[in-house]
Amino acid sequence: MDGNDTRLNMDHWQERVDLAAAFRWTVRLNMHEAVANHFSLAINDDGTRFLMNPNQVHFSRIKASDLIVVDANDPDTLKGPDAPDPTAWGLHGGLHRHCPHARCAMHVHSPYATALASLADSRLPPVDQNACIFFNRYVIDESYGGLAFEDEGERCAKLFDDPKKKVMIMGNHGIMIIGDTVADTFNRMFYFERACQTYMLALQTGQTLRILSDEVAEKTAQEIENYPEQDARHLAELKAILDEEGSTYAS
Repeated sequence: MDGNDTRLNMDHWQERVDLAAAFRWTVRLNMHEAVANHFSLAINDDGTRFLMNPNQVHFSRIKASDLIVVDANDPDTLKGPDAPDPTAWGLHGGLHRHCPHARCAMHVHSPYATALASLADSRLPPVDQNACIFFNRYVIDESYGGLAFEDEGERCAKLFDDPKKKVMIMGNHGIMIIGDTVADTFNRMFYFERACQTYMLALQTGQTLRILSDEVAEKTAQEIENYPEQDARHLAELKAILDEEGSTYAS
């Protein structure tokens, strides 16, 4: 089957391509973790059917046609080919069942965000413009309970009770980022990791932090939220780079 036939026989092709590009670029950023971690994208109105990476396939090899369709209300999903592992089912299935505004979800153990999640105080203060993006827009899970099997996944999902907060700092674990589209979610994940990197580097100097006022941080967050098309343009440029390199992500 050639690429054109693949497109004709698969629903949600553009969403598949976008998600595959996000997987590939996450590897470039060294935010992946071996064959663990998962991204998902809702494809029905209530969010309970979603695309997800096949079980334990490295992000660097994932293609649009590889993505599987998972039904959060059907446990038999775990019996299909390349079915998600139980932790992927628990975390992403629970999220899409209990948090319908989470259209896209990206879970990673990226280095700097996970370092933040490992601190007793896992707050991200507004020490730079990137950190301001997340001012009053994240939730911290302080009750890590082991691998994210079904009960743990459901517990985590219920922490996203405020639609304004689209980042979960998963204490002792990693991060979960949600959004409306692949571009929106990936852009948020990228900038959260960069903000954490800056904060961690600043802490290492031992110098006093220059923390912005709540008023300036909130003003900056709103300005960035209203900045036109940055997320879509970001992902479009990444796909253009992959295309120029002859990547197989869109096959």
